[in-house]
Amino acid sequence: VLLSKAAMSRSSSSALEMEIFQYIDAHQSDFIKDLKEWVAVESDSVQPHLRKEVIRMMALAADRLAALGATVHLVNLGSHQLPDGQVLPLPSVILGELGKDPQNPTVCFYGHVDVQPAKKEDGWNSDPYTLTEIDGNLYGRGATDNKGPVLAWINAVETFRALKLAMPVNFKFVIEGMEEAGSLGLEKLLEEENQSFFSDVDYIVISDNLWLSNKKPALTYGSRGNACFFVEVECGSKDLHSGTFGGIIHEPLLDLIALLDSLVDSTGRIQIPGIYDSVAALMEEERKLYESIEFDLEEHRINCGVKKFLYSTKEEILLHLWRYPSLSVHGIEGAFHEPGIKTVIPAKVIGKFSIRQVPHMDLSVVKKQVVEHLEGVFSKRNSPNKLKVSMPLGAKPWLADVNDLLYKAARRAIKTVFGEDPDFIRDGSTVPIARMFQTITQKSVMMLPIGAADDGEHSQNEKISRHNYIEGTKLFAAFFLEISKLHQTLHETSHRETIN
Repeated sequence: VLLSKAAMSRSSSSALEMEIFQYIDAHQSDFIKDLKEWVAVESDSVQPHLRKEVIRMMALAADRLAALGATVHLVNLGSHQLPDGQVLPLPSVILGELGKDPQNPTVCFYGHVDVQPAKKEDGWNSDPYTLTEIDGNLYGRGATDNKGPVLAWINAVETFRALKLAMPVNFKFVIEGMEEAGSLGLEKLLEEENQSFFSDVDYIVISDNLWLSNKKPALTYGSRGNACFFVEVECGSKDLHSGTFGGIIHEPLLDLIALLDSLVDSTGRIQIPGIYDSVAALMEEERKLYESIEFDLEEHRINCGVKKFLYSTKEEILLHLWRYPSLSVHGIEGAFHEPGIKTVIPAKVIGKFSIRQVPHMDLSVVKKQVVEHLEGVFSKRNSPNKLKVSMPLGAKPWLADVNDLLYKAARRAIKTVFGEDPDFIRDGSTVPIARMFQTITQKSVMMLPIGAADDGEHSQNEKISRHNYIEGTKLFAAFFLEISKLHQTLHETSHRETIN
């Protein structure tokens, strides 16, 4: 019986996958030992006194890549000044490369090795910087965000080398140590390297987020942006006594409460005119993606401890988390907030709110709509107080095409390793890094998470399960093979079309 070329390549690739997966299973304890060594470094980029630990962590990661045979450049980003005037060195960013075969696609992986602050007394059951395995879970700060996924990718590359297999793709690495503190200096570096380091990159993969479910794998193809606003109302230079002035002046806090109350109604709908105008219409193809997603509404409700949500179906909840804008009020600066009573009228108060915006919404348009709306509401109050509206921060949304080659390859790899198709999900929060890479390099970008929904990134008892860490390593290895095959096919097809 003559096997078709496709069937032959399938059977040989499955034999190859078996060999790779067996190696990964056999070397689990080595991979966990590496993670233990990385978690032990307190690479907290938020607290100044730990900056030297972040720098030590970057050196460790650079050594690990060099051991793979990669060429590693530690790019110096200089220093930055803290609000208190202290000047701190920025950790170098790793730019690494391995393999230069012109026949192979080049995949660039982004990850970070800095972590959020953690102390045992914050409510951890084990020391946050000692990787501890309990019931198949590996607990430790950075286990899932993002040291585990970075190591899983490195382990997958190492597996090909250990088995003396030809590398299916050329690898590039961008690893940083300031992600938790806002990726200082990274955007400028990407712009500087766009014509050189990124010139031959075909695909960019980020593994710095989580599945939506505890069990079902996911692929992330979008995230919302975020526009943060300050609305300031001021009546004079000093706070006033409510017995002496209450009832005869326009109180700034009452003005502010009226302004904040005008932003969103009790059903969650934003009341700013025109805000929904540029939100993309929901197409049937996209709506279908929501039906098969594994998402337990009741479990989600219990996890966040609320009595009920604004919507009652899974589809409605996810649509309003991912593809519609939302407005949240975060706080009021300048108002009395300590325990007890203080009968004061504050002279100046600042309300803080943000709008998570979605694709096609323009930040400058959103700012204009907000300012016009608030000024309109304020003018109706006939208040002599001073109003000032500002937007100190604006991050744009990100959206990828789920039919892109990158997503096809990842979907096949997930099917191979986990035996099921992934959920295609978006993120309700903001992932500036995906947008940054896509905008600057103009390459296709994908978020390929290996952590589960209950990993507790940024929280106490952060973990990655042994299962997700090891199967995630297999997933990356299978993905290298799939993207290589699809890329070759695409190029053969386009080559044939050129000849014809």
